Order: sequence, then C-alpha cells, then structure tokens
Amino acid sequence: MTILFTDPLFQHHETGRHPERPARLAAIQSRLENAGLVAQCAKGAFTPLTAQAVCEIHTAEVVKIIHELAASGGGWLEADTFVSEKSFQVALAAAGACVAAVDQVLRGNDRAALCLVRPPGHHATPGRSMGFCLFNNIALAAHHARKAFGLDRILIVDWDVHHGNGTQDIFWTDPTVSFLSIHRFGQGFYPGSGADDETGSGAGLGFTTNIPLRFGTSRADFRGAFRNAVEGAADKIKPDLILLSAGFDAHVRDPIGSLGLESEDFAELTKTLLAIAATHARGRLVSCLEGGYNLEALAESVQAHLEELLRH
Repeated sequence: MTILFTDPLFQHHETGRHPERPARLAAIQSRLENAGLVAQCAKGAFTPLTAQAVCEIHTAEVVKIIHELAASGGGWLEADTFVSEKSFQVALAAAGACVAAVDQVLRGNDRAALCLVRPPGHHATPGRSMGFCLFNNIALAAHHARKAFGLDRILIVDWDVHHGNGTQDIFWTDPTVSFLSIHRFGQGFYPGSGADDETGSGAGLGFTTNIPLRFGTSRADFRGAFRNAVEGAADKIKPDLILLSAGFDAHVRDPIGSLGLESEDFAELTKTLLAIAATHARGRLVSCLEGGYNLEALAESVQAHLEELLRH
C-alpha cells in the first residue's frame, strides 16, 4: 500500500488561466479514482506547517512577502508566479503534507507515499519564490527528516523537466543531502541553471549531480542517463530515505517542457527509483508533485507512477 496525500484545499491556490492551475489536481484525482487507485491507498493525514517552521529553510522576509500579498487579496509575486487570497494557507498545507509523508514513512507506516500537492516547490530558493513555486516542499521535507529523525544520508531526485534550482541552492554546501536533477538544458530553457559542472561546494562538493539534456534526447537515452546517475548518487551517499520531486512536464505532450517522454516512461523511472530505494533505503520513498501542464498527459503519468508505487 502507498500513503496518498490529497486535499481539496490544494485547489484553492487560484491562478486563473496560469498553466499551474487547480484543474491539474482535479484531472489527476478523477483519473486515479476512475482507475480504482485511490481506494488502494491509505489516506494521509497532515497539518499545515507553521510560518516559523518554513523559516527554517526560507528567509523570514520571503515568508512575510507572501503572507502580506495574500492578505491584501493577492497579485503577481513575479512575472510567472501568482499569489491568491488563500495561497499562503495552501502553501503551508502543501509543505505540511510533504513533511507528514516523511513522518509516516520513517515511522514505518508504509514504505512509500505520494503527495499530490500544489503549489509546487522546487524552484523556491531560501530568499526567493519563483517559477510557479512559493515554498520548497521537498527541501522542507528533507529538513524534517534530519531534524526529527536524525537522518544524515538523504537523496533528493528531481525528474521535472526544469532544473530544481531552489533545492540545489538550499543544499549546495550540505553533505547530508545529495541532490540529483535530470532536466532539459540549453537555448535559454528555464531556469538556466543545472550544468553538469554544478556539483556543490565546501563540504557539499560532489553531492550535487546535474544531468542536463538537450531537446530531442531519445526516451531510451533519458531513461539510461537517469538510471546511471541515480545509481551512482545512491552508491555514494547510501541514502536512508529517497525524496522525489515528481514533475511530469518532460512528457511529449507537455506545452511547457517536453523532453519527449511518454506516460509509460514514468513507470520505468519509478521502477528504477524503487529498486534503488530497496537496495539502500529499506524501500523508503516519498514522492511530491512538481510540474506537468497537459492535463491528460499529467493524469496518465501520475497514474503510471502510482501503479508502480502500489506494486512496491
């Protein structure tokens, strides 16, 4: 069984016609229910994080800015990042769900959890919310694993088509959290970071791995590069826990990213990650939704991902 974290509250981050919109979760939920997958999962309970807890990763200033913008009725935080009246509350809840998932998995309630949350988080740096992201959900989850459980070997894998610049920044000098991102790169593709020579610094040197791929990379090459890189990163840190920034915008039908993957490729990537989790982390894997903007492709891909988690 997999613990599934969902809540209608996550649809109250209202973004209008923005590609990162509530309909994303509605499409996923509908497909998973119709496929009978929701009934096969345990329902995850959570409480929102406090602003104080968020400030253990993000600056008090960025938390204050989002809170005040939401309280004033909302508006554009950046050219691509919108805050609505309830966005601050929803972002705290999204982070809280990811933290609760780590809590449940590390307490042994299940080996895998899937958090279908929004807003996404992997572009959010300590002092800046950007790229549709407000708070860095996956980083807050990793921080909780360290603080509450004393873990010092955590692997974060990010297969969103965009580089997880925020997560990289947060753990750049940290040897207790290894970060690996496989993403589209070059020709000005957002966010512009994630070259293969970005490997961390100080005590964290060598614990950041970037796999930049050019547009037109084949599906087989993507899967092979992913498998080799994740196996290498895991062999180095020997993680007690694997966290996944699960973006599905590398799908061929995605209007924003597209690296040509099909929905079934996400099943194969999940199998690879689960095998590594079984080898190193007693099977413990927490997956948190990031991007994916074609509603049908997103829902199909999440279904493929969850089906593999349920076989775990």
